[in-house]
Amino acid sequence: MAIDLAQAAKEKGIRYFLISYTDLFGVQRAKLVPASAIKAMAKAGAGFAGFATWLDMSPANSDLFAVPDPDSLIQLPWKPEVGWLAADLWMDGKLVEQGPRTVLKAAMASAAAMGYELKTGVECEYFLITPDGKAVSDAADTADKPCYDQLILMRRYEVITEICDAMLQLGWKPYQNDHEDANGQFEMNWEYDNALVTADRHAFFKYMVRSIAEKHGMRATFMPKPFINLTGSGCHMHVSLWKDGRNAFEDDAGELGLARIAYHFIGGVIQEAPALCALTNPSVNSYKRINAPRTLSGATWAPNTVTYTGNNRTHMIRIPEPGRFEFRLADGATNPYLLPASVLVAGLDGIARQTDPGKRLDINMYTEGHKVRGAKKLPLNLLDALRALDKSAVLRAGLGSSFIDSYLKLKHDDWNAYSRHLTQWERDNTLDC
Repeated sequence: MAIDLAQAAKEKGIRYFLISYTDLFGVQRAKLVPASAIKAMAKAGAGFAGFATWLDMSPANSDLFAVPDPDSLIQLPWKPEVGWLAADLWMDGKLVEQGPRTVLKAAMASAAAMGYELKTGVECEYFLITPDGKAVSDAADTADKPCYDQLILMRRYEVITEICDAMLQLGWKPYQNDHEDANGQFEMNWEYDNALVTADRHAFFKYMVRSIAEKHGMRATFMPKPFINLTGSGCHMHVSLWKDGRNAFEDDAGELGLARIAYHFIGGVIQEAPALCALTNPSVNSYKRINAPRTLSGATWAPNTVTYTGNNRTHMIRIPEPGRFEFRLADGATNPYLLPASVLVAGLDGIARQTDPGKRLDINMYTEGHKVRGAKKLPLNLLDALRALDKSAVLRAGLGSSFIDSYLKLKHDDWNAYSRHLTQWERDNTLDC
């Protein structure tokens, strides 16, 4: 039974609600609604002009209505008088097909028709930087290998624990926090769940981290590669498929504890990997992470080839233990809803076609990857990824042509804006050509 938001406001002391949605570029949009108006908004939705956000709409379109999902309610731990709500987008009495949350729900409905439920967990890496974005916030964080450094971690104790305390309060079951491989970079892990629940939490997590960082005079960024010499920020997703209350990926007799269906799912992801990049690595900056040279720490921790392995972090897909795999391609810019939706669609196609993922590779891809024959390379830039997505019949069928067309249109505009930008590198290197 859905939560009565008006009643919840009275019981929890909520004065305002943020009715929020995530657009195609991953930007969170919201209206702040007083609790006295939430009953009407819960039914009709908050009104927006769709053209004003990244949804491929025009000023001539009708009003866009964000109808909140009461079950997604999150009371802001740092401002408890405000309740946050994820919303579904409607226009002219119909769901907006290119709305990211709608895309994920449709993909999950297709899986449910086959008896499956996708469960995911995400590892969201981010940097704590100066407000002007030019440097990491901790001037003393300069070690070549700062990963897990206890002293550096504890210098950011107030920020990290405020975020973790918030997750504990919200019941997300966080279980570890650490300083990551780059200077100024951190990661926080919480328990996996139904993919829609995780996606809503992922969207809220990014908002929460930025908000709490600002409280402490810092800026948090999920940009894939904010510093060219440092390791980029990934968004690794752990994936399992469930049926009738049990993990369908788990099989004690299977290789590495995975059932045959899991390998077919992985095969589908491998088959569509170049096209998936357009969604999992959606920015121009993304390709400075997955095709990066050696970083200060000695490794990029990001893939550049479409391969899978056991417990080995140099590949695109890692199988760390029975019953799940880790998808290491996505980065911090990925849309919380489009990441699981696209991987699910590719994986289900792999199951349907019984796709063979090929031979598992257990080599160090950073030192021996050049020896691999026949493995696909990941796109070198966003344009290549967009072209791969445009050619993918699987993702178009599974995610919907309306979404694919809108996404490609806006992202091509994004690429064109970038390509017309004159960089300082060009001036430094070609003024005297």
